[in-house]
Amino acid sequence: MHRHFARGEAAEIVEPSATRVTPGCPHYGVDRCSGCQLQHLSTEAQLAAKRTIVGDALRRIGKLTVADPEITGASEQWRYRTSIDLAVKAGPGSSYVIGFHPYDRPAAVFPLVECHIADVRLMALWRALKARLDLLPGRVTGLTLRLSRDGTRHIIAQSAGEPWQTAGELRSALPDGTSVVCWWQPAEGAPRVVAGPATGFPATAFEADNPAMDRAARRWMVDGLGDVRGLQAWDLYGASGDTALLLAERGAQVVSVDADEKAVAWARSRADLAAFGSQVRCIAGRAEDVLPSLPVPQVVALAPPRVGLHWDVVLRLAGDPVARLAYLSRDPATLARDLRRLEVNYHLRSVQGFDLFPQTAQVGVVVHLEAAAA
Repeated sequence: MHRHFARGEAAEIVEPSATRVTPGCPHYGVDRCSGCQLQHLSTEAQLAAKRTIVGDALRRIGKLTVADPEITGASEQWRYRTSIDLAVKAGPGSSYVIGFHPYDRPAAVFPLVECHIADVRLMALWRALKARLDLLPGRVTGLTLRLSRDGTRHIIAQSAGEPWQTAGELRSALPDGTSVVCWWQPAEGAPRVVAGPATGFPATAFEADNPAMDRAARRWMVDGLGDVRGLQAWDLYGASGDTALLLAERGAQVVSVDADEKAVAWARSRADLAAFGSQVRCIAGRAEDVLPSLPVPQVVALAPPRVGLHWDVVLRLAGDPVARLAYLSRDPATLARDLRRLEVNYHLRSVQGFDLFPQTAQVGVVVHLEAAAA
């Protein structure tokens, strides 16, 4: 029991509801995996739960008078995730336990056999890697497996010890190791490639974990801005330029801003964006820092991290509203908070949810706002 909330746990399922299903992953029940929360619900029940999650946040936190929105279902319920973060716990001698945390014991780690929401190519990599854990760096503290948009598989090993000297040997030992890139991230420092090509999409830059649904949400976001031909557009938190490309294809003059220098560098190298020439400009920097130097926009697209908008960004948008604004959120609670702050000069025009993360309680939301005077 806490001051503002209480937690309960089901002791027994006396009679299962019609929406309860057998979870597809053994880790979900046996190991109480913290990665998924809704595997015991049918797809329809998961979408209903997410409608409630979004609607409740908008009404309770955002103080908005809205109904539970529709949720666009995912194209794939399983095997969609292109990145997994694995926890590492020291075992007997020099061995490791590598896997996920149980939801009720966050300090513990259970060994991962198979993650059923991860892409099959990542799981093939994991099965091969498990046989050569001796080639990981000493004192490894974390492991990330990632699949980039060009099909390259990445192993990012965090460690507190010496540099990863055996990465090349590991890469050679893996089946189809030529498509694998090994990164080493010291305890205090930036990750760097230690085996494999250092070109291509940087594995440490932001990339959506469900690319197909992320594309659908971004298309919805940009389409909802209407005709943007000839208009000046801001693409804030633009990452590798996917939203900037959609805006440019519709004729907007685009300035895309993101704090991730690697993502911005890759965006600048994209042939599809480069084809638009000076119509698209990509800037590396924090949105709140560079806003004063940007050209005055007529439309703004926002796709911030889960923490939502920086307060300075909210002040700029609320104090000098644009005619049309679109916001792609990965956290309904911080979205609701930001909408509450923006409502002084904006009207909420539309809300649409997207099931970016099936089997989990996470949900994406796209909202469209228009200036109150518009």
